[in-house]
Formats: sequence, C-alpha cells, structure tokens
Amino acid sequence: MEKEGKKMASSELLNLLNEAIARELQVSIQYMWQHVQWRGVKGFSVQDELKKIAITEMKHAEAIAERLFYLGGIPTTKPKEIFVGTTLKEMIERDVKDEENAIKLYKEIIDRARKENDITTAFLFESILKDEEEHHDFFTSILEEI
Repeated sequence: MEKEGKKMASSELLNLLNEAIARELQVSIQYMWQHVQWRGVKGFSVQDELKKIAITEMKHAEAIAERLFYLGGIPTTKPKEIFVGTTLKEMIERDVKDEENAIKLYKEIIDRARKENDITTAFLFESILKDEEEHHDFFTSILEEI
C-alpha cells in the first residue's frame, strides 16, 4: 500500500509493532526498577548490567515507535504488565520469560515484514532481535548462579 509516496503497512504489522512497543516499555521500566531494588552481593554484581539493558530496551521502544509512526500507525503509550518481583530468583525467572516472548514476537514481526516486502522493518527487528538474544543469554546465565 502507498500513501503520498510512503509505504503503508498492514494493520496486522502495525498491531505487532505496537505489541513490541508495549513490551519494550514494560521491560525498560521493569529492569530499571529491578536495578534500583536489587540488594546483596548477587544483586550488586548485576545491577549495572540491568540498568544498561533497561536503557537499551527504551531505545528499542523509541526506534520501533518511529518506524510505526512512519508506516502510518500511532505508537502506544501503555506498557504490558510490569513485574518487578520480590526476590532475585523471581525477578530473573520472569526476565528470562519476557526475553523468550520478545524473541518469538520479533521473529514473527520479521516474517510479517518480509511478506509485506518491508525490508526496513525486517532489518530493524533483526538488529533488535540480536540484542534480545544477548539479554536472554545474560538472564539465563544469571539464573544458573542463583
């Protein structure tokens, strides 16, 4: 679809992008609050990394929102449900699941974008997917230690 020389995405792809934004907003807040609340020796060793990941996730939300808006959609401002947790193990178990869900969603977005011949969106999500896989690896490694 074209509108004034600009490519328009399907409603399915726009909805997937908004789902991705909601997820990125969720984990950026969730990881930042976990960074703030972690205590003890084990928490101290990962606090800074969690802060860095939270900032990366917010940058993902921004990039996805810019792409969504370019494609004719309106970015959501509502995050998915935020879960901070009360114990380090509880936090990391949830973070692992959230990253697994992101990996699945982003692969779906890449496939959908390719079907719509939207190379730019596919490329954006391939880059983000790489980060999410690194985050998943980080969280699963931490989980083995607690």
